Amino acid sequence: MGNNKFDSLLVIGGSPISKKDKGYLLKAWEYVQKYSSKIDDRERPYIDHAVDVAETCVREIGLGPTSAICSLLHGLVINNIVELKDLGKDFGDNVVEILSGFEKVSQLQTERVSFQSENFSKLFLSMVDDIRVILIRLSHDLNDLRNIDKLGERKEALIQEIKYIYTPIAHRLGLYKIKTELEERVMLFENAEIYNAIETKIQETKAKREVFIQDFIRPFERELIAQGFDFEIKWRTKSIPSIWAKMKRQNIDFEQVFDLFAIRIIINSRKLKKEKEDCWRVYSVVTNFYSPDPKRLRDWISTPKASGYESLHTTVKSQKDRYVEVQIRTKRMDDIAEKGQASHWAYKGVMNRKNTDDWLNQVRDILEDPDQIQHDSAYKTGNDKNNSIFVFTPMGDLKQLKAGSTVLDFAFEIHTDVGSSCQGARVNNKVVPIRYELQNGDKVDILTSKNQKPKLDWLSFVNTERARVKIKRKLKEDKYREAENGKELLLRKLKNWKFKSTDDLINVLVKHYKLDTSVDLYYLIATEKLEITEIKKLLQDYINRDEVQERAEEIAAAKEGKEAKLKAHSEQQEDPADIIYIGKNLKNINYRIAKCCNPIMGDKVFGFVTIAGGITIHRNNCPNAKRLKTNYPYRLMNVKWIKGKEESYVSANLKISGEDKLGLVGSITTIITNDLKVNMRSINFTSKGKRFNGILSVLVKDTEHLKQLIAKIMKVDGVEKVVRVK
Repeated sequence: MGNNKFDSLLVIGGSPISKKDKGYLLKAWEYVQKYSSKIDDRERPYIDHAVDVAETCVREIGLGPTSAICSLLHGLVINNIVELKDLGKDFGDNVVEILSGFEKVSQLQTERVSFQSENFSKLFLSMVDDIRVILIRLSHDLNDLRNIDKLGERKEALIQEIKYIYTPIAHRLGLYKIKTELEERVMLFENAEIYNAIETKIQETKAKREVFIQDFIRPFERELIAQGFDFEIKWRTKSIPSIWAKMKRQNIDFEQVFDLFAIRIIINSRKLKKEKEDCWRVYSVVTNFYSPDPKRLRDWISTPKASGYESLHTTVKSQKDRYVEVQIRTKRMDDIAEKGQASHWAYKGVMNRKNTDDWLNQVRDILEDPDQIQHDSAYKTGNDKNNSIFVFTPMGDLKQLKAGSTVLDFAFEIHTDVGSSCQGARVNNKVVPIRYELQNGDKVDILTSKNQKPKLDWLSFVNTERARVKIKRKLKEDKYREAENGKELLLRKLKNWKFKSTDDLINVLVKHYKLDTSVDLYYLIATEKLEITEIKKLLQDYINRDEVQERAEEIAAAKEGKEAKLKAHSEQQEDPADIIYIGKNLKNINYRIAKCCNPIMGDKVFGFVTIAGGITIHRNNCPNAKRLKTNYPYRLMNVKWIKGKEESYVSANLKISGEDKLGLVGSITTIITNDLKVNMRSINFTSKGKRFNGILSVLVKDTEHLKQLIAKIMKVDGVEKVVRVK
């Protein structure tokens, strides 16, 4: 059998092949005859398998002599009978490249292919430079399927590959005849009883169906002849898998499937430019006799499918009220529909090297992006196979990563905890570091350690955004954990030092060290980058400076004596209307806002005359107010706010507490910055168990502005209390 079939390979596309290609084919045939007996464990001789694969490539897909040569030799390579370098001497680099790609694809694990068939298709495309590798593998699996009884243990794996990889590929490329055969053979293997039952019913209804079809086509057949069309009419029963799929989808019995067949009108158009016009003229004739369903009109002659498929489909209502699908196409279109893209290029002339390359480029385009490629679109000269890589987990799952990804990228792709504790990997059973760059088809087993933690330098060599985000998040979580320890340490020290006004002192430290938040301060303390003794000295100096003026004023006031006190007091009593006005842009009034209570416009305040002659503005409920009013009543002044022409902003501190809920901090900051357009000077939130406490420093215009802000924050889910603090 092998010799007869091999002879047919010497004539491709109806013409003898070139003398050079014939020499290569004969040489490949010699290899097969010489070494095929060394391929063990085959009930079917390898020589028959090799020739059948080559013939499928040539006759059913439309490939040329190079593919036939590779089909003959592929088994010798994957069974390690001949070396690629030796074949290179006899057949050249192109054959070696295709066979090398075929070997890579054949080594892939496909046990779990059904869960990730799309990724496998992408992996195949990314691993091979010549698309003929995929088409030869399709021919290989098709022939194995045709001889599945002789296949042994590989049956189940083959069925998975056919169902989830090669049937979709055949469909995309318009190889509908091959696609139908693949589906039918898979169904016969998996559901033989159902297949045979449907086949029996199809045969039982065949005679009745043929009578109906003859009655249906007779009217428009006569009219087409009368109008001078050169045509033929075919009809075919739909494939058994498609009938079964419809029965399951619509939950109906076989007898309720009315569109078991489709009528095909094939026109022999005299001119290529007249094809579309001829198809629509035939459509007009058919719909003059039968009423069409506009919703089921499919115009693939104006806009062909990505695979190159061209046809005009309509569904019409017959005289017996049965709906019938009618397909209208030309002879050229029908050949393309039956044999795929190869026929399209054959119509352009002999399948020379340029046409073959163009066809193969289009095949790759269709497989890479089936939804966007148009039949007449310009062919891409390259591909994006270098943008992604595909690697396997130890369980055989396939993961798609950005090209250049490392072991650490892969680890974070699996799980955050796996990435955080990753210290290396076994790649193809070889131990490698976390920086190791992965390649297509690698099998990766991550090695972890409980002592491993994410490090800042990891960001310098990971290549995926997913890994980068997760590393930053982990580093931030670690920082917050450390900051909690630093906060506890600082608060304990402040208590031991008997320093009051804790929040003010922390803000002083944040400002002094030019940090963004108090979390940064706590973290530096926890990691011992700030000395506690230095912090104590800094705070003590600040407290001393703040108190020195008050002490000086008290000493000076005591010297003035009781008489001065009474005099000033009586003057104040005599003129209660003596009021000073304060606010932005007011001149000739020397006043300052007291740091101890930080009043803002709208607060009830009083003025306190200092030794230097200036006035300090305090809130009525200031912690120091009682002492000042009791000891120095003669130095008090009535004060009222006056609004300036330009709006001014002052700092106010808010203490927030409540139940800690997801997204609470984000909701609060959104209200502050977006809703009320308030600027934040600092923010510090801590949580303990299910409770949280927070301190905000904001810039507001006046007390009314502050009240609006507090009211808004109180509406946030989880917030229970908002108070203004020093």
